[in-house]
Amino acid sequence: MHLSNVDVAIVGGGHNGLVAAAYLAKAGKSVVVLEQHDVLGGAAISAQAFDGVDARLSRYSYLVSLLPKRIVDDLGLDVETAPRRYGSFTPAPDGKAGLLVDEIDAEATARSFESIGVAGDFDAWNAFYAKTANIAQLLFPTVLEPLKTESEVRRLLGPELWNEFFTQPIGETIADSFESDLVRGAVMTDALIGTFASNHDAALDANKCFLYHVIGNETGEWNIPVGGMGAVTRSMAARALEFGAELKPGCEVLSISDLDCGTATESPVRTVTYRHDGETQSVSARFVLANVARPVLESLRGRSPAHTIEGAQAKVNMLLQRLPKLKTDTDPVAAFGGTLHINEGFEQLQTAFEQATRGEIPNPLPCEIYCHSITDPTILGETLRESGAQTLTVFTLQTPHSLLLNEDNNAMRKRFEDAVIDSINSVLSEDIRDLLVVDANGKPCIETKTTLDLEHALGLPGGNIFHAPLSWPFVPDDSPLSTPAERWGVDTREPRIFLCGSTARRGGGVSGIAGHNAAMAVLEFD
Repeated sequence: MHLSNVDVAIVGGGHNGLVAAAYLAKAGKSVVVLEQHDVLGGAAISAQAFDGVDARLSRYSYLVSLLPKRIVDDLGLDVETAPRRYGSFTPAPDGKAGLLVDEIDAEATARSFESIGVAGDFDAWNAFYAKTANIAQLLFPTVLEPLKTESEVRRLLGPELWNEFFTQPIGETIADSFESDLVRGAVMTDALIGTFASNHDAALDANKCFLYHVIGNETGEWNIPVGGMGAVTRSMAARALEFGAELKPGCEVLSISDLDCGTATESPVRTVTYRHDGETQSVSARFVLANVARPVLESLRGRSPAHTIEGAQAKVNMLLQRLPKLKTDTDPVAAFGGTLHINEGFEQLQTAFEQATRGEIPNPLPCEIYCHSITDPTILGETLRESGAQTLTVFTLQTPHSLLLNEDNNAMRKRFEDAVIDSINSVLSEDIRDLLVVDANGKPCIETKTTLDLEHALGLPGGNIFHAPLSWPFVPDDSPLSTPAERWGVDTREPRIFLCGSTARRGGGVSGIAGHNAAMAVLEFD
C-alpha cells in the first residue's frame, strides 16, 4: 500500500464526478477520480452491446435535457445535442389512431388532436405547457445557485403555478386540464419515468419527477446526444484531464476512513482505500466527494443500514433491420422520431400501478421508445447506416423493483422482455422480433436490464436511476443552511464528505448539476 495526498478525492467517475473534477482542477485543486469500471462515465456511456455489430448504444442513459448550458460553457465541453423533430406519438389502445406532436408544425399537431376527437385539448395542451415553460424559465436558473427555500420559490412562481404543480397531485392537475384519456396519459408519463406512483400520488413523488422532466435549460426539451451518451462523458473527462485532474478507472473503492492524526481536528483528513490491478492503495484527501448512492457511501464508511430505495423500470435495447410498420398510417419516421408512448393512457397507467402493487407485471405493459439513430445515425457503422438499420431503446413504467424480490432475475428478465415485445406489437402491424438484427453469434440484437441488473452493474440501490427518490430543488423554510454543503444541497452530515451524484438535492438525470454544486461547496472553504 502506498499513500498519496490530494485536495479532493472523488469516488465514482460518472458524469457528475467528472464535472466536479473539471471545476475543481480548473480552480487549481489537486483532484483524483476513482472509478471502479474500466470506462469512465457511469450510467452515461456508449457501448457496443452486441457482438460483432458496429453500433454504439447509449446503454443506460439516453437523452439530454438537464445539462445546463452554463456548465458546457464554463468547462468548454465539446458536447453537441440534436433536437428531435417530433415530440411524441401516442397510439390509441387499439393502435388504429394516435396523437402526433410535431415540434415545428403547430397546424399538423392541431390536426392530430382533431383526428382523435379532442380538438379542444390542443389549446389546453398549449396553455398547460406555457405554464411549465414559465416554471422552467423561473426555476431552472436557480439549480446552479445556493438553495432557495420553499417560501422563496413559492413567491418566485406565484400562487397559481405553485398550487397546480407543487401542492396537489400532478395527476389531478393533468386530469383537470385535459379531456382525452390519451392526452392525459401522454402528459402523465413524465411524472412516472423511474418513479412508481399512482396518478393520485398524495406524497407528490410524481410531481417531483414531472418537474425535472419539464424544466431543463428553461425549455424542457429532451435532445439526442450526438455520438451517443459516451460522447458527452468523454468530453467531460477530456476537459478534467486538461485542467489537471487525475482520472483512474479500474479502481474499486473499498473504504473511506478517517486519517488518525493523533489529535482531534475540526478538519479531518480522509483516507480512501481502493484496489487497482490487484494492489491495495490509498489516497488521503482534505475533501471526499461521493458520486455514489447514499447506501454505497454508508457501506464505504463501515455502516450498512437497511434501505427501502427502489427503481421502477426495465430497460430494453434493440437493433432493428428497419423501423416497424404501425397499425396507423403514421409515418414510422415520425412515430419513432420522438418519444413513442405505448399503452400509456391515463387509466392504463393507473391500472398498471394497481397491478404492480399486487405483485403483477402490468398487462399491457406501459412502454416508451426512443430511436437515437433517426436523429443521429453516427452511432451506427457505415454498413448498418446504409442498410436502414435503427436502434430502439425501450423504457417501462410502473415496474417497481419489488416485483423482482424473491424471484429469479434471469426468469424475470425474460418475462419483462416478453411483456415489452407484446406491448410494442399491440400497436404494430408486424412482429418486431422478425426485424431484429442478429449478432456475430446468430443471436437477436436485444438486451434487457432489470432493476436488479442496474443495481449490480452501476451500484444503484434497488435499480433506482435517480439513486434515491427525487427531492424538490429547494428546501423547507426551517432547513439549516449554515454550511457550504447545506447551502449547495450536497450535505452528508459528515464534515468534508459531500454528495456529488444524483443523491444530492437537485441531482438526477444527466445534468452535471450535482457535480457543479459539490465543487462550489468545496471552493467556498477556501
